[in-house]
Amino acid sequence: MTPTLKKTLYYDMLRIRMIEEAIAGRYHEQEMRCPVHLCIGQEAIAVGVCANLLKEDYVLSTHRSHGHYLAKGGDLKAMLAEIYGKGTGCSMGRGGSMHLVDLDVGFLGAIPIVGSIIPIAVGTAFGTSMKGESRISVVFIGDAAMEEGVFSESLNFASLKKLPAIFVCENNFFSVYSPLSVRQPAERDNIAIAKAYGIYTDKGDGNDVIEIYEKSAKAIDNLRQGLGPAYIEFDTYRWREHCGPNFDNDIGYRTEAEYLAWRKRCPVEHFERLLKDEGILSDTEVGEMEKRIAAEIEEAFHFAQSSPFPSKEELYPHLYAD
Repeated sequence: MTPTLKKTLYYDMLRIRMIEEAIAGRYHEQEMRCPVHLCIGQEAIAVGVCANLLKEDYVLSTHRSHGHYLAKGGDLKAMLAEIYGKGTGCSMGRGGSMHLVDLDVGFLGAIPIVGSIIPIAVGTAFGTSMKGESRISVVFIGDAAMEEGVFSESLNFASLKKLPAIFVCENNFFSVYSPLSVRQPAERDNIAIAKAYGIYTDKGDGNDVIEIYEKSAKAIDNLRQGLGPAYIEFDTYRWREHCGPNFDNDIGYRTEAEYLAWRKRCPVEHFERLLKDEGILSDTEVGEMEKRIAAEIEEAFHFAQSSPFPSKEELYPHLYAD
């Protein structure tokens, strides 16, 4: 864990944070006409995991995919253009926020239906295994996906075939507005469930980017050695509403005190303090990073807003096979 790597991890988290906050700040303009699920508060998991990946490795995601896409090397201009529904978007304006795709960086797609991305990721890993490729497939999922039957079926098949797949669970404790307590029995242990299938497992702090990086590095190293799939669970917390740019602590499913307790554990601020204490990062460097990211964001929004919408002729291609 070199100083350079630490700075890179910090920069990538800060960049995702500032991008998501910019989306939240402009969403009221009513030009982004698709739902957005922001990952503010959860940036460390995407950055810590993807920092271990190669460009040719695959990442698959859910409705809350912005951080995963950006951490894998996705193009900010293409992402924002997609959210604006423009033809220059990474999905040609057809998918919006919840259906990002960018094959050039190995981001195979995001699907909002809970749990549905899991078998796709397993199929992807199976395909690369059959072709003898060295690439691995990482699928990001939420805690609600653990309740779907396809989760167990996919773990079983992945373990049977020793597929190069990593299941990364971002456990933010809520499925929309339902906490774990009304969805899963208190005795349930997803780590134990994955272990029962003979899968390598680990669990960590989803707000500690170093811990995430190290735990995912170990799992990925196992995969590259052909030792089979892994399941890693990281506890974290989303700051904003399930879908949209606002805060929703007033509607009763969680308290302001709970939010503030997690807010004190901000992954970006925590890591910034750590790097400053270690003498790796200074206030001046942070200011320069923020200025550079802000300029990139402004340019990307200008690109998205000034890009054309898809033409009528572009509505039907790719819907059906020839």
